[in-house]
Amino acid sequence: MAKLSIRDLDLKGKRVFLRVDFNVPLNDAGQITDDTRIRASLPTIELALSKGAGLIIASHLGRPKGKPNPKMSLKPAADRLAELLAKTVDFAVDCVGEEAERKARAIEGGELLLLENLRFHPEEEKNALEFAKQLAALANVYINDAFGSAHRAHASTEGITHFLSPAAAGLLMEKEIECLSRATERPAHPYLVIVGGAKVSDKIEFLQNLAKLADTILVGGAMAYTFLKAQGVEIGKSRVEDDKLDVARDLLKAANSRGTRFLLPSDHVVADKLDAAAASQVTPGNGIPADALGVDIGPATRITYAREIAAGKLIVWNGPMGVFEIPAFAAGTLAVAEAVAGSSAFSIVGGGDSVAAVAQAGVADKISHISTGGGASLEFLSGMKLPGVEALTEKSAAGGKQ
Repeated sequence: MAKLSIRDLDLKGKRVFLRVDFNVPLNDAGQITDDTRIRASLPTIELALSKGAGLIIASHLGRPKGKPNPKMSLKPAADRLAELLAKTVDFAVDCVGEEAERKARAIEGGELLLLENLRFHPEEEKNALEFAKQLAALANVYINDAFGSAHRAHASTEGITHFLSPAAAGLLMEKEIECLSRATERPAHPYLVIVGGAKVSDKIEFLQNLAKLADTILVGGAMAYTFLKAQGVEIGKSRVEDDKLDVARDLLKAANSRGTRFLLPSDHVVADKLDAAAASQVTPGNGIPADALGVDIGPATRITYAREIAAGKLIVWNGPMGVFEIPAFAAGTLAVAEAVAGSSAFSIVGGGDSVAAVAQAGVADKISHISTGGGASLEFLSGMKLPGVEALTEKSAAGGKQ
């Protein structure tokens, strides 16, 4: 990795500002219902502590619209982190100000302080430099382990690096960059991209970029109907982006000119309405009757896609193959999840529904890399520069161990 890593730093006796992603779901009682994101940060936290660092940990939680909201406090995250580490985790009731400064100054090697929600201040999302400077004043080293927020130029992900150096990647950030780079830099072949979801418009750059690199693209979800309509195929009442038909044609044309195979469903599961109780049937071909709408890829398409997946050496998957949230229409997505898991390829899965699919299919442990950042991974794979990654110190500029 070209960016400086926590592995490269001498942290003994240093106060480290560690940006994590503790944006965990809370129930009405303020209890954490899924601590996956906290657990994902543990390797970086434990390594920093073992290196003798005092940790000042910061995160956002939810969208409090720039003002304090007790329902979005990070105090439950502090308590859960203390349980997971079996260590005391101090908590500051604000991320800046007198208390945060006093507690940060007092931090010793091996100790932890979690700051209150960064987004209780509007300056965080505005990337206000004065606010970033206040955050930077709490520590003397910066580590970013919040890949899920790396596509946002916020005070704690980009602005702070103007005042605090070196800026290094945590282990989770490092893993994300290294794994996703396998899909964009000298990828293995055959290289297969599986893309689904509702809208072509959400993934234009993703498709444009990976169509230059991949050998085959498999398309599912509602976006498939836009591509099919662009080719003159009847799609009935299926969801379609009529204003993106020309974009779809251009993508198909560009893929064809590069020799990239662009596969669309050859059959569909259709229903008369989007309802779990609706009667469904399978179309005999890729056309959809006028009174029906597509809700999933059909069984013939699942077999074709599974055969393509089995031949791949690198697989990137983003987006479900149908209306995955309705169990009756989830078979295509689950079939793809099982095919990807059964492949010997290096597999990368990103996007909430794709991640949920591999979890629901019980095959998450057979996926090479499940990205923790849906939006960030999509932008990275689209060839975009992520502000939170770009802001990190280059190894070449750091001149060895810091």
